[in-house]
Amino acid sequence: MSAVAKMVRLNHFSKHTGEKPYQCSFCEKAFSNNTCLIKHLRTHTGDKPYQCSQCGKAFSQNSSLRRHLKVHTGEKPYQCSLCGNAFSHNSSLICHMRSHTGEKPYKCDLCDKDFYNNSDLRKHMKTHTGEKPHLCSQCGKTFYRKTELIFHQRTHSGRNHMNAAIAVRLL
Repeated sequence: MSAVAKMVRLNHFSKHTGEKPYQCSFCEKAFSNNTCLIKHLRTHTGDKPYQCSQCGKAFSQNSSLRRHLKVHTGEKPYQCSLCGNAFSHNSSLICHMRSHTGEKPYKCDLCDKDFYNNSDLRKHMKTHTGEKPHLCSQCGKTFYRKTELIFHQRTHSGRNHMNAAIAVRLL
């Protein structure tokens, strides 16, 4: 039996046995096959070999690139049966449905807050850790969320959401 055939066989059997012989050297997380380990390693190395030909955004996995491409096509095949909102991805529809049901399955272990999706929970966790990874290149101020940084950067360009001249006219 060739070396490749042995590896394929090992990967196949590990699915049935639950064995995870491939371990990450960065975080010690284990995987049942080498392909999953290689994909995981990109989270540590920052390697993003899949690039969008339309906007240049890069991704660590080909499936993420394929998902991203729907942004450019405008394709939204998943529609909410309750309100009619349409989504590019089924996972977005599933998350949206929670806004109708009120289900918030993602819970913070450090406080009583719960969230509709894991992404919002991860963003929330930064408030506990104090992590502010989004840096303003003009003044050095840091922010928890990218949207906060974008809004802040408008203060440097004079493009505030509601600048002072408009505010004075409204008074």
